[in-house]
Amino acid sequence: MASSQNGPAFPPEWRERVRALASGDLTPVTPRRAATVLLLRGTPDGPAVHMLRRRASMEFAGGAYAYPGGGVDPRDERETGWSGPSRAWWAGRLGVDEAGAQAIVCAAVRETFEEAGVLLAGPDERTVVADTTGADWEADRVALVQRELSFADFLARRELLLRSDLLGAWARWITPEFETRRYDTWFFVATLPEGQRTRNASTEADRTVWTRPVEAAAGYDRGELTMLPPTITTLRELLPYGTPEEALAAAGERDLTPVLARAVLRDGELVLSWPGMERVVGGPTERTERS
Repeated sequence: MASSQNGPAFPPEWRERVRALASGDLTPVTPRRAATVLLLRGTPDGPAVHMLRRRASMEFAGGAYAYPGGGVDPRDERETGWSGPSRAWWAGRLGVDEAGAQAIVCAAVRETFEEAGVLLAGPDERTVVADTTGADWEADRVALVQRELSFADFLARRELLLRSDLLGAWARWITPEFETRRYDTWFFVATLPEGQRTRNASTEADRTVWTRPVEAAAGYDRGELTMLPPTITTLRELLPYGTPEEALAAAGERDLTPVLARAVLRDGELVLSWPGMERVVGGPTERTERS
């Protein structure tokens, strides 16, 4: 078992909300669909993953390390230029209808461009944009962030196809039922396209890093890096793979059954649990235990 004081500071009202949920006095908020991408690149010592640290001032998960991602925009359902597995295939893989699959995959690609400056799209089904730097690209990225431009219109104007084949569906997590802000999030893996580079394009992050999963997980265990349960869990799941390509190939066999973290009050302590992990918060000693 490993233990550490490495989670975010949880709001004091969580205790009462957990009690209210257990007693039936709290109706869970309907989760909003979201997508996030574990962007990988190869190194001599194995794959590295791109992570950003959310600003400490953020209301949700301030100071926590995460991957580029965010909520689905209703306009993400608009059909775009598309290559790779069909929308019907993705609907079956993600467990949603075709419009939902379109929106989730589109959100994953859009958010990666908005927050990391990396675009998983190209002029045809065999190529990827090699460079997304420059004033014109930045103007489009800002317009997307501000919702002045839809992703479908952005791709159409630049005569690009969304490369859905560059994504591998990795996991699905749903925010606990007692939370006031909830997300139903699909996690994807992708390899950094040749010629492109990441940057901190997000106003929600104060720094970005490329880090090997083993190093980031060790930092979490030492209490040096803060991560939410889905982040540290998916990070550990990358450990067996020696290259980004191996991880992407393995994605096709991943179980996408939704993971919903649970919370109970046990002897005055708030206990959060999810597969393979249990975190005790709010007691005399906060700790995370991994089986």
